[in-house]
Amino acid sequence: MNLGEILHQNAVKTISACTSKKRLFHDLGELASGCYGLDAASAIEALIEREGLGPTGVGHGIALPHARIDAVTSVCGIFIRLEKPLNFDAVDRQPVDLVFALLAPKTHGVEHLKALALVSRTMRDPDICAKLRANSDAGTIHTILTDFQTIQAA
Repeated sequence: MNLGEILHQNAVKTISACTSKKRLFHDLGELASGCYGLDAASAIEALIEREGLGPTGVGHGIALPHARIDAVTSVCGIFIRLEKPLNFDAVDRQPVDLVFALLAPKTHGVEHLKALALVSRTMRDPDICAKLRANSDAGTIHTILTDFQTIQAA
């Protein structure tokens, strides 16, 4: 599995201002609907429900919200770069500006965990995060994310 398999090019967006975590989940749901044909309301509800179990802000300005949804047939990713960091109740209490969300089928537990581990490894790389923060173009951000694993494998 690589990020190019789970992150559609149109599932990447830069947002200039986001006022709340709930609004961010709304934006993630809309992208999931537009890119993967999922019901936006179901995606939003699943992300909010999962976040209720514990914050997915992992520190260093990064959040990895994720949820399982019946309508999803394979793991899919959504990436949002926030120009203005958002309070996300992250473990380090720092605001979040890089958000990589995953939506997975309810029945594919191992696939979901593998995708989450892959995204986590990618987002832990300080060089990748610096490049993501330095670019606002969605196509460039997608390339940075999907080329990282190719470079690592070489």
